[in-house]
Amino acid sequence: MKAIVYHSYGSADELKCKDIAKPIPKDDQVLIKVRAAALNPLDWRMMKGVPLPFRIMMKMATPTAERAVGIGRDVAGVIEAVGKSVTQFKVGDEVFGTCEAAVAEYACAKESGLVEKPAEITFEQAASIPVAGLTALQGLRDKGRVQAGQKVLINGAAGGVGTFAVQIAKSLGAEVTGVCSGSNVEMVLSIGADKVIDYTQEDFTKGTKRYDVILECVGNKPFSECRPVLEPEGRYVIVGGPHDIAMTTILASALKTLAKSSVSRQKAVMFIARSNQQDLTFLGELIATGKLRPVIDRTCKLDETPESLAYLEQGHARGKVVIDVAG
Repeated sequence: MKAIVYHSYGSADELKCKDIAKPIPKDDQVLIKVRAAALNPLDWRMMKGVPLPFRIMMKMATPTAERAVGIGRDVAGVIEAVGKSVTQFKVGDEVFGTCEAAVAEYACAKESGLVEKPAEITFEQAASIPVAGLTALQGLRDKGRVQAGQKVLINGAAGGVGTFAVQIAKSLGAEVTGVCSGSNVEMVLSIGADKVIDYTQEDFTKGTKRYDVILECVGNKPFSECRPVLEPEGRYVIVGGPHDIAMTTILASALKTLAKSSVSRQKAVMFIARSNQQDLTFLGELIATGKLRPVIDRTCKLDETPESLAYLEQGHARGKVVIDVAG
């Protein structure tokens, strides 16, 4: 089968489309014939060889000259084989969710990381959901504790997480302000934002409006700068970091932020989304019923993955970058 792999840490130039052996599912896994996969900032950060503790936490394999490592966590496709302990799925089921090495013709995924794909949504839409959709949902609902009537600001509203977050915050009954570049203002308004701030023209941290929750998707407005525009018991939720800063620097800054917020009524929260079937099903149903619309910047072919990942790393993608594996 064909798969996108790399043998050493580095830039997207290290990615190659190679013929490798089809994976064999473990007892609690299924084998998926991949129809579509999606890229996330996590993919290029992992390729750069993030700090060892993070690699251990993420259970990342280390690439070597002899061992190729695949990329991609978001997957959608059709089940081709099931492990002997799998009970929820059967051969032929259309599914989406999370796995390792999703950008390939076939991938193995744990049963617990998948749900059935609603018939109303495409494989490309389904593949765009998992990492970004779960991050937005859990960041707002669980960490931000968003309630109806609250004021929510999404910094980075035009990105993969941001486009989901704008719509999810609206579905929770919030008044939503999105922050993005001028070229994306109309798009962010079209997905439900009540107001959009063009960051090239206005700095929201210098304004007079206060917010109950700020979802920080790009990492360019630290907690210290946002505190003046947070309500006295507001919450600042970190879900993304700058593209041009090392992971060690981002983590150090986040730890300092959390320490400062521990002695304040205004709270800062940093987290990594967890895949679970209940939330994946919920997001799929929102899309199937038209209450949520995935924003897909571009759909590329498997062998175009290196260029697609390099584009994503630049930080200007509108919504998600999807790989059409079947195309």
